[in-house]
Amino acid sequence: MSAILMALVDGSAYSESLCRYAAWIASRTGAQVQLYHVLDPRHALGKRDLSGSIALGARTDLLEKLSTLDEQHGKLAQAQGRAILDDAKALIEAQGVSDVVTRLRYDDIVATVTAKEGEADMILIGKRGEAAGLDNPHLGSNFERIVRASYKPVFVANRAFQAIRRVLIAYDGGASSMKAVEYVARDPLFTGLDVVVATVGDENGEARHTDLDEAGATLTAWGHKAETRVLKGQPSTALGDFVEHESIDLLVMGAYGHSRIRTLVIGSTTTEMIRSCKVPVVLMR
Repeated sequence: MSAILMALVDGSAYSESLCRYAAWIASRTGAQVQLYHVLDPRHALGKRDLSGSIALGARTDLLEKLSTLDEQHGKLAQAQGRAILDDAKALIEAQGVSDVVTRLRYDDIVATVTAKEGEADMILIGKRGEAAGLDNPHLGSNFERIVRASYKPVFVANRAFQAIRRVLIAYDGGASSMKAVEYVARDPLFTGLDVVVATVGDENGEARHTDLDEAGATLTAWGHKAETRVLKGQPSTALGDFVEHESIDLLVMGAYGHSRIRTLVIGSTTTEMIRSCKVPVVLMR
């Protein structure tokens, strides 16, 4: 059975990049791309109950006009959703990927991920949604909700697509970072890519070097050209500088935990790192 990519698209500036990354991943793995556009169930056609806010009788005409307006808004939202899905599908197919399906749902977006991620191998989302705007420095409002809810690797697309040649794994020796090493080593998505495993801490730490050597050996055993680094400084700054100055195209890191690197995702430091990082990020559970 082919792998499945669950890609969440909306009208944001990140959706085009997300689609290009989905095409890039599918072309390397043979995965099917399942495109989802999720509409707020409150926008379902004629679903809003107005009877409690306006008295009947003399205001019946107004109630009918509001109901008609709601129905029109629902139809427009549905048409817009289908247009977004059609454009996304066309963009991915133009990259040479033919196995693309579309899904339009009225649901909470996290509920959709929870319900459908079981059949998917990876979730793809944009760093920010259409409501965030280009000048908004914050991550999308649904970003952390989806990352917390999903048990699959989550690919967070940055705004500008670039082909991925060099991957950085943020490593702290914990279970999720070791899982990230195994994932990168074995998954055909990363075949032929150069991989750097980096941690943040004391260069003289023997245990840290042993862990890194084991991680590097795992990658080498699976045919990767791998190197290891120990970085100094505050984790988000050290990793961010490394990404920017060492030609890194993709960052892979654990999503949850209690160590210095993994707590980044929950805390403000992580939010800052993902927000400022100009390359896509794969978050592992």
